[in-house]
Amino acid sequence: MHRRSRFAIALVGLMSACTLQRANPTTPAYSKATAGSAYALGQPMGADEHMAHMSAADMVAPGLSATSEFQDPSFPASNSGAAERVKNSPRHGEWVKIAYSPGSADSLMAWVVYPFSKDASQKAPVVVVVHEIFGLSTWVRGVADQVAADGFIAVAPDFLSRVRGGPSTVELSSDTARRLIQGVSTTERNTIIKAAANYAMMLPSAQPRYAVIGYCWGGTTTWAHGVNGGLKGFAGGVAFYGAPYTRGGTPATETTPAVPASVDADSLAKITQPILLLNGSKDARIAALMPAIDSVMKANGKNYTGINYEGAVHGFLRAQGDPRPTNRDTAEEAANMAATRDGWPRTIAFLRQQLGVK
Repeated sequence: MHRRSRFAIALVGLMSACTLQRANPTTPAYSKATAGSAYALGQPMGADEHMAHMSAADMVAPGLSATSEFQDPSFPASNSGAAERVKNSPRHGEWVKIAYSPGSADSLMAWVVYPFSKDASQKAPVVVVVHEIFGLSTWVRGVADQVAADGFIAVAPDFLSRVRGGPSTVELSSDTARRLIQGVSTTERNTIIKAAANYAMMLPSAQPRYAVIGYCWGGTTTWAHGVNGGLKGFAGGVAFYGAPYTRGGTPATETTPAVPASVDADSLAKITQPILLLNGSKDARIAALMPAIDSVMKANGKNYTGINYEGAVHGFLRAQGDPRPTNRDTAEEAANMAATRDGWPRTIAFLRQQLGVK
């Protein structure tokens, strides 16, 4: 178990009183009009903000089930098992407050989990975990714990630190998080990933290499980080049910048919590091884009794999075998578990290969 830094120890008494300095959610750089805009990074605009493409079911945070399937400790816990997993983890996890960018007085909160090491001199690479539209939830902290269990330093930043009024360890309600997240621009997402990666890579127990994994909104954010290059040491990303930039379609006229929105080939051409996309086939909005993503990435010689798990839902890693609160669907639960059993080991294999971990 790693020793806490002096900074982290001093933070314990300050968490509840932390405020973000000099941040103003109403400034033009962070206005709702620019939220998610790829133009903020000099990239073509997507057809719509990520949330505009989500189904009504995807927009609802998973409820806690009274019962759930056996929680396999080799995978992240399901939504219903995450609180117990985090509470009883043998690994060292802690809240830290980190600088928003080098030299900035602004700050954000992040959850960091360290792996065990048999050798004190052995250092671990970093994985930045990007949360869903529901914010930095207990479930995401559970994912970070499993990433650490698999041998990496995991850091899960709260991308809502600014728009919620300042760094905090208090978990927002899903409705509040979903509302606030629309004020987080693509520029800010990329800056926060860099801040989290830099913080973790500068730890005494870290190697100067990192990868990114993200879920839903975080999956789209992972693609954006790949497009925009990241920092020295960036080794690739895993996007769970998140799509890359798209270009808007063309409306029909009296004489011409409508042209559907499509993936933005120009932005995908900028990607230099490997990307893995894992989706559930019941998320038809992303499934419909996957053939085009595959075609564009291969045409540009990119290292890319996309897998669409039959019968699994958007958010399958969080759902796993948890029964729905109503209208239980055992076939769907089985499909979600099958996707998890294949998707998580595939994710860890990807991370180990890209980050040089045996």
